[in-house]
Amino acid sequence: MTPRPIIVDTDPGQDDAVALLTALASPEELEVVAVTAVAGNVPLDLTVTNALALVELAGRPEVPVYRGSVRPMVNPLVTAEYVHGPTGLDGANLPPPTLLPADGHAVDKIVEVASEREVVTLCTLGPLTNVALALVREPEIVSSIDELIMMGGGFFEGGNTTPTAEFNVFVDPHAAHVVLTSGIPITMMPLDVTHKALTSPDRLQRFRDLDTPAGTAVAGMLDFYDRWDMEKYGMPGGPLHDPTVIAYLLQPGMFRGKDVHVEVVTAPGPTQGMTVLDWWGVTDAEPNATVMRDIDADAYFDLLVERIGRL
Repeated sequence: MTPRPIIVDTDPGQDDAVALLTALASPEELEVVAVTAVAGNVPLDLTVTNALALVELAGRPEVPVYRGSVRPMVNPLVTAEYVHGPTGLDGANLPPPTLLPADGHAVDKIVEVASEREVVTLCTLGPLTNVALALVREPEIVSSIDELIMMGGGFFEGGNTTPTAEFNVFVDPHAAHVVLTSGIPITMMPLDVTHKALTSPDRLQRFRDLDTPAGTAVAGMLDFYDRWDMEKYGMPGGPLHDPTVIAYLLQPGMFRGKDVHVEVVTAPGPTQGMTVLDWWGVTDAEPNATVMRDIDADAYFDLLVERIGRL
């Protein structure tokens, strides 16, 4: 089996961290060509530092990490330290990384990889700024991107940052619009599926029981991270959003969804960042994304524990 080449575009973030570690623990299936950092959950300096620390934790120092966009395309940057803590990875207790970012900019690297390779998959875990700027700069790279799997958006669950908008899309709705109108085959993991993938004390204990640096870090991160969503939603656990992107690449059969047309509201106002899904096909708009709505949560956590256990 030839590993599938992927770029992981990320703004770590505890849930980003679990996603990135899972990808790095799966070299038989996934070739992580590059990690491209973007401002989002925390400012760019911290997302770069966190990505480097995670690459080191995974024992994969050969995987390059690139600095990306410091702010969204149009709007001021909105961050989420109130969820992730001031470092973005509170609870992990990771040492400062010894690795340095790779030379060059994330946008240039996305263009370079997509131009030089016949095929590459984009895995986006944060705001879509880097990817959108790469598409604006070199639209022809669309032909080399076989799929873009994104965590973002919501419909039946509404929003988690405003009443209508999910965080990743809200931070840079203009970038999300560029991506969703690009013609790239897109698979979307919205809140509607991630809110069915909840942590629990038993699930966190499974990571802790690995008794490894990676398992301990994941348990600590998620224990910190979950407190916000549990209090906010009154749920028994917190939704583990971003690893759904990597889980889909590894075991797509655990998800169910359908092809629909998705639009992003970019106009200022209370609905900016809203993803409008024609779930019931009430318009004649052509589908532009496969949107997931259901997940086998037990299989999801089984996969994550097994992969983190490899590190």
